[in-house]
Amino acid sequence: MWSIYTKEIRSFLSSLAGYVVLLVFLIATGLLLWVLPETNILPNANILDYGYASLEQFFAIAPVVLMFLIPAITMKMFADEYKSGTIEWLMTKPLSSFQILTGKYWAAFTLAIIGLVPTLIYLFSINWLAIEGGALDAGGITGSYIALILLVGCFTSIGIFASSLTDNQIVSFLIALVLCFGLYSGFEGLSRIPAFRGNSDYILELMGVDYHYTSMSKGVLDSRDIIYFLSVIVLFISLTYYTVENKRSKS
Repeated sequence: MWSIYTKEIRSFLSSLAGYVVLLVFLIATGLLLWVLPETNILPNANILDYGYASLEQFFAIAPVVLMFLIPAITMKMFADEYKSGTIEWLMTKPLSSFQILTGKYWAAFTLAIIGLVPTLIYLFSINWLAIEGGALDAGGITGSYIALILLVGCFTSIGIFASSLTDNQIVSFLIALVLCFGLYSGFEGLSRIPAFRGNSDYILELMGVDYHYTSMSKGVLDSRDIIYFLSVIVLFISLTYYTVENKRSKS
Protein backbone atom coordinates (compact mmCIF):
# COMPACT_ATOMS: atom_id res chain seq x y z
CA MET A 1 0.00 0.00 0.00
CA TRP A 2 2.82 2.39 0.87
CA SER A 3 4.39 2.02 -2.57
CA ILE A 4 1.08 2.92 -4.24
CA TYR A 5 0.60 5.82 -1.85
CA THR A 6 4.03 7.36 -2.52
CA LYS A 7 3.70 6.72 -6.27
CA GLU A 8 0.43 8.65 -6.48
CA ILE A 9 1.71 11.51 -4.33
CA ARG A 10 4.86 11.87 -6.47
CA SER A 11 2.87 11.58 -9.69
CA PHE A 12 0.46 14.35 -8.67
CA LEU A 13 3.05 16.75 -7.28
CA SER A 14 5.48 16.19 -10.16
CA SER A 15 2.95 17.47 -12.70
CA LEU A 16 2.01 21.07 -13.34
CA ALA A 17 -1.66 20.07 -13.43
CA GLY A 18 -1.49 18.98 -9.79
CA TYR A 19 -0.28 22.38 -8.61
CA VAL A 20 -2.82 24.12 -10.85
CA VAL A 21 -5.68 22.15 -9.23
CA LEU A 22 -4.57 23.11 -5.71
CA LEU A 23 -3.92 26.71 -6.75
CA VAL A 24 -7.36 27.05 -8.34
CA PHE A 25 -8.96 25.82 -5.10
CA LEU A 26 -7.10 28.41 -3.01
CA ILE A 27 -7.76 31.22 -5.49
CA ALA A 28 -11.46 30.34 -5.73
CA THR A 29 -11.97 30.33 -1.96
CA GLY A 30 -9.86 33.49 -1.57
CA LEU A 31 -11.83 35.40 -4.18
CA LEU A 32 -15.19 34.31 -2.80
CA LEU A 33 -14.24 35.19 0.77
CA TRP A 34 -12.33 38.42 0.33
CA VAL A 35 -12.83 39.94 -3.13
CA LEU A 36 -16.06 39.09 -4.96
CA PRO A 37 -19.28 40.73 -3.76
CA GLU A 38 -22.05 38.59 -2.33
CA THR A 39 -24.59 37.02 -4.69
CA ASN A 40 -28.02 35.44 -4.32
CA ILE A 41 -26.40 32.03 -4.73
CA LEU A 42 -23.78 32.68 -2.05
CA PRO A 43 -25.18 35.39 0.26
CA ASN A 44 -22.83 36.80 2.89
CA ALA A 45 -19.91 34.90 1.33
CA ASN A 46 -17.62 37.94 1.42
CA ILE A 47 -16.17 38.28 4.92
CA LEU A 48 -15.47 42.01 4.57
CA ASP A 49 -19.05 42.71 3.47
CA TYR A 50 -20.48 40.43 6.16
CA GLY A 51 -19.05 42.64 8.89
CA TYR A 52 -18.35 39.92 11.44
CA ALA A 53 -15.03 38.24 12.24
CA SER A 54 -16.21 34.72 11.52
CA LEU A 55 -15.16 31.76 9.38
CA GLU A 56 -18.75 30.65 8.83
CA GLN A 57 -18.56 31.86 5.24
CA PHE A 58 -15.52 29.71 4.49
CA PHE A 59 -17.10 26.57 5.90
CA ALA A 60 -20.27 27.32 3.94
CA ILE A 61 -18.56 27.61 0.55
CA ALA A 62 -15.79 25.02 1.12
CA PRO A 63 -18.02 21.99 0.32
CA VAL A 64 -19.03 23.54 -3.00
CA VAL A 65 -15.42 24.15 -4.01
CA LEU A 66 -14.38 20.69 -2.76
CA MET A 67 -16.97 19.15 -5.08
CA PHE A 68 -14.73 20.31 -7.94
CA LEU A 69 -11.32 19.97 -6.28
CA ILE A 70 -11.55 16.36 -5.14
CA PRO A 71 -12.92 14.89 -8.41
CA ALA A 72 -10.06 16.70 -10.16
CA ILE A 73 -7.60 14.94 -7.83
CA THR A 74 -9.17 11.48 -8.03
CA MET A 75 -10.22 11.37 -11.68
CA LYS A 76 -6.95 9.79 -12.84
CA MET A 77 -6.42 7.36 -9.97
CA PHE A 78 -7.88 4.32 -11.76
CA ALA A 79 -9.01 5.83 -15.08
CA ASP A 80 -5.44 6.60 -16.11
CA GLU A 81 -4.33 3.09 -15.15
CA TYR A 82 -7.07 1.58 -17.32
CA LYS A 83 -6.36 3.82 -20.29
CA SER A 84 -2.59 3.32 -20.27
CA GLY A 85 -2.84 -0.39 -19.55
CA THR A 86 -0.65 -0.15 -16.46
CA ILE A 87 -3.46 -1.62 -14.35
CA GLU A 88 -2.56 -5.06 -15.72
CA TRP A 89 1.07 -4.56 -14.70
CA LEU A 90 -0.08 -3.31 -11.31
CA MET A 91 -2.25 -6.38 -10.79
CA THR A 92 0.74 -8.66 -11.32
CA LYS A 93 2.49 -7.12 -8.33
CA PRO A 94 2.22 -8.84 -4.93
CA LEU A 95 -0.53 -6.41 -3.95
CA SER A 96 -4.18 -7.14 -3.30
CA SER A 97 -6.92 -5.03 -4.83
CA PHE A 98 -7.64 -3.67 -1.37
CA GLN A 99 -4.02 -2.54 -0.90
CA ILE A 100 -4.03 -0.83 -4.30
CA LEU A 101 -7.36 0.83 -3.51
CA THR A 102 -6.39 2.05 -0.04
CA GLY A 103 -3.04 3.33 -1.30
CA LYS A 104 -4.78 5.44 -3.92
CA TYR A 105 -7.48 6.55 -1.49
CA TRP A 106 -5.07 7.79 1.17
CA ALA A 107 -2.93 9.50 -1.46
CA ALA A 108 -5.93 11.43 -2.80
CA PHE A 109 -7.08 12.19 0.75
CA THR A 110 -3.61 13.51 1.67
CA LEU A 111 -3.49 15.74 -1.41
CA ALA A 112 -6.89 17.21 -0.59
CA ILE A 113 -5.80 17.90 3.01
CA ILE A 114 -2.65 19.58 1.65
CA GLY A 115 -5.00 21.89 -0.23
CA LEU A 116 -6.83 22.72 3.01
CA VAL A 117 -3.75 23.50 5.11
CA PRO A 118 -3.12 26.97 3.58
CA THR A 119 -6.69 27.95 4.49
CA LEU A 120 -5.54 28.15 8.11
CA ILE A 121 -4.25 31.61 7.19
CA TYR A 122 -7.92 32.69 7.13
CA LEU A 123 -8.08 31.87 10.83
CA PHE A 124 -5.19 34.23 11.59
CA SER A 125 -6.69 36.88 9.31
CA ILE A 126 -10.06 36.72 11.07
CA ASN A 127 -8.35 36.87 14.46
CA TRP A 128 -6.46 39.98 13.35
CA LEU A 129 -9.64 41.63 12.03
CA ALA A 130 -11.61 40.92 15.20
CA ILE A 131 -12.14 43.78 17.62
CA GLU A 132 -9.73 43.95 20.52
CA GLY A 133 -10.74 41.50 23.19
CA GLY A 134 -13.10 39.68 20.83
CA ALA A 135 -12.87 35.91 21.06
CA LEU A 136 -13.36 33.56 18.13
CA ASP A 137 -15.60 30.54 18.50
CA ALA A 138 -12.80 28.02 18.93
CA GLY A 139 -15.21 25.13 19.45
CA GLY A 140 -17.18 25.92 16.33
CA ILE A 141 -14.04 26.35 14.21
CA THR A 142 -12.54 23.10 15.49
CA GLY A 143 -15.78 21.23 14.85
CA SER A 144 -16.04 22.76 11.39
CA TYR A 145 -12.53 21.69 10.43
CA ILE A 146 -13.20 18.16 11.69
CA ALA A 147 -16.40 18.13 9.62
CA LEU A 148 -14.44 19.40 6.63
CA ILE A 149 -11.84 16.61 7.02
CA LEU A 150 -14.62 14.01 7.18
CA LEU A 151 -16.25 15.61 4.15
CA VAL A 152 -12.92 15.35 2.29
CA GLY A 153 -12.80 11.65 3.18
CA CYS A 154 -16.36 11.21 1.96
CA PHE A 155 -15.84 13.02 -1.36
CA THR A 156 -12.52 11.22 -1.89
CA SER A 157 -14.17 7.80 -1.58
CA ILE A 158 -16.78 8.91 -4.13
CA GLY A 159 -14.09 10.21 -6.48
CA ILE A 160 -12.08 6.98 -6.27
CA PHE A 161 -15.23 4.98 -7.00
CA ALA A 162 -16.04 7.14 -10.03
CA SER A 163 -12.49 6.70 -11.33
CA SER A 164 -12.78 2.91 -11.05
CA LEU A 165 -15.81 2.89 -13.36
CA THR A 166 -14.19 4.27 -16.52
CA ASP A 167 -10.93 4.78 -18.39
CA ASN A 168 -11.87 8.38 -19.27
CA GLN A 169 -10.70 11.01 -16.78
CA ILE A 170 -13.30 13.59 -17.85
CA VAL A 171 -16.12 11.08 -17.47
CA SER A 172 -14.71 10.12 -14.06
CA PHE A 173 -14.65 13.78 -13.02
CA LEU A 174 -18.26 14.33 -14.11
CA ILE A 175 -19.55 11.17 -12.40
CA ALA A 176 -17.79 12.13 -9.16
CA LEU A 177 -19.12 15.70 -9.39
CA VAL A 178 -22.70 14.53 -9.88
CA LEU A 179 -22.45 11.97 -7.06
CA CYS A 180 -20.88 14.47 -4.65
CA PHE A 181 -23.49 17.09 -5.42
CA GLY A 182 -26.33 14.58 -5.25
CA LEU A 183 -25.22 13.16 -1.91
CA TYR A 184 -24.52 16.59 -0.45
CA SER A 185 -27.56 18.56 -1.61
CA GLY A 186 -29.82 16.10 -3.42
CA PHE A 187 -31.54 14.59 -0.40
CA GLU A 188 -32.15 18.00 1.13
CA GLY A 189 -33.69 19.13 -2.14
CA LEU A 190 -35.96 16.08 -2.21
CA SER A 191 -37.05 16.73 1.38
CA ARG A 192 -38.42 20.13 0.31
CA ILE A 193 -40.74 18.64 -2.32
CA PRO A 194 -44.33 18.81 -1.01
CA ALA A 195 -44.91 15.14 -1.84
CA PHE A 196 -42.29 14.14 0.73
CA ARG A 197 -43.53 16.45 3.49
CA GLY A 198 -44.25 14.70 6.76
CA ASN A 199 -42.15 11.97 8.31
CA SER A 200 -40.22 11.22 5.13
CA ASP A 201 -38.75 14.71 4.70
CA TYR A 202 -36.72 14.40 7.92
CA ILE A 203 -35.50 10.94 6.91
CA LEU A 204 -34.41 12.29 3.55
CA GLU A 205 -32.54 15.11 5.25
CA LEU A 206 -30.72 12.60 7.47
CA MET A 207 -29.55 10.72 4.37
CA GLY A 208 -27.82 13.81 2.97
CA VAL A 209 -24.28 14.94 3.78
CA ASP A 210 -25.31 18.57 4.22
CA TYR A 211 -27.39 17.82 7.33
CA HIS A 212 -24.51 16.12 9.16
CA TYR A 213 -21.88 18.59 7.94
CA THR A 214 -23.96 21.54 9.12
CA SER A 215 -24.55 19.86 12.46
CA MET A 216 -20.83 19.36 13.07
CA SER A 217 -20.04 22.87 11.85
CA LYS A 218 -21.88 24.21 14.88
CA GLY A 219 -19.16 22.70 17.08
CA VAL A 220 -21.26 19.75 18.22
CA LEU A 221 -19.37 16.49 17.62
CA ASP A 222 -22.25 14.03 17.63
CA SER A 223 -21.23 10.39 17.23
CA ARG A 224 -24.16 9.89 14.84
CA ASP A 225 -22.70 12.43 12.42
CA ILE A 226 -19.25 10.84 12.60
CA ILE A 227 -20.72 7.36 12.07
CA TYR A 228 -22.64 8.68 9.05
CA PHE A 229 -19.50 10.01 7.36
CA LEU A 230 -17.54 6.85 8.11
CA SER A 231 -20.41 4.73 6.77
CA VAL A 232 -20.46 6.65 3.48
CA ILE A 233 -16.68 6.27 3.16
CA VAL A 234 -16.84 2.52 3.82
CA LEU A 235 -19.75 2.17 1.37
CA PHE A 236 -17.96 3.77 -1.57
CA ILE A 237 -14.64 2.10 -0.80
CA SER A 238 -16.49 -1.23 -0.79
CA LEU A 239 -18.15 -0.41 -4.12
CA THR A 240 -14.75 0.52 -5.54
CA TYR A 241 -13.24 -2.72 -4.27
CA TYR A 242 -15.92 -4.83 -5.94
CA THR A 243 -15.57 -2.84 -9.15
CA VAL A 244 -11.79 -3.32 -9.25
CA GLU A 245 -12.10 -6.99 -8.35
CA ASN A 246 -14.67 -7.49 -11.11
CA LYS A 247 -12.39 -5.87 -13.68
CA ARG A 248 -9.45 -7.86 -12.33
CA SER A 249 -11.27 -11.18 -12.73
CA LYS A 250 -12.18 -10.34 -16.33
CA SER A 251 -8.62 -9.37 -17.30
